[in-house]
Amino acid sequence: MSVFRFKKFEIRNERSPMKVNTDGVLLGAAVTLTKDIKKAVDVGTGTGTVALMVAQRLSEMGMKDFSILGVDIDTPSAEEASENFAASPWKGNLSAELAALSELERRDSLYDLIVSNPPYFDNSLHNPDERKNTARHTSEGGLSYRTLIEYASKKLTENGLLSMILPYSERRAILRYAAGFGLYPTRILSIRTTERKEPSRMIAEFSLKRTDTLEEDLIIYKNGAASEEYRSITNQFYINQ
Repeated sequence: MSVFRFKKFEIRNERSPMKVNTDGVLLGAAVTLTKDIKKAVDVGTGTGTVALMVAQRLSEMGMKDFSILGVDIDTPSAEEASENFAASPWKGNLSAELAALSELERRDSLYDLIVSNPPYFDNSLHNPDERKNTARHTSEGGLSYRTLIEYASKKLTENGLLSMILPYSERRAILRYAAGFGLYPTRILSIRTTERKEPSRMIAEFSLKRTDTLEEDLIIYKNGAASEEYRSITNQFYINQ
């Protein structure tokens, strides 16, 4: 059995095509959370890692009355996420469903937080494994930052937040697309693997309200080891920190 162990929960990591990965852990550890979050959805939840990290952080903020829905279009992923949720300390706050974003859009629910580690490879070579393609590559009508922005523009609460981890190279296009749907950047966390490299990822957060954008930087490795800032945001999760 493939199991990834965090300090307070475990992830069965066998059937979902997307395993526990650095992007997901960064998003779960760094997404902006407030005590106003009562209802959240993790779109493309995979094994449920991001949803579980958000649940742990909300719980450690003293919150009890919150719900997080993890959704995925891949049946084994939705099943595995459900099992991981049920085995966690926050099983009463978490649920998983097999559902596409288009199905969610037909529901009346509004969310205080929409979080996602979406597919973002548009033009790279496809993997022969079709399930891995779906998890990693955008497709016409499938999950992408575009469909998430369109969905969030209709399903965020007044003070709600959309948070995604995406390629930094797409920053300008993403901000322009979001503005077209009335979503404004509240925070951009630029992520570099080392000090000398350009940012490769960003955590981009949007709301329906126009505010000043908080610009931050995170470097993962310094002097050949995990940086102090990276260790700081992931310390409550990784066992060896």
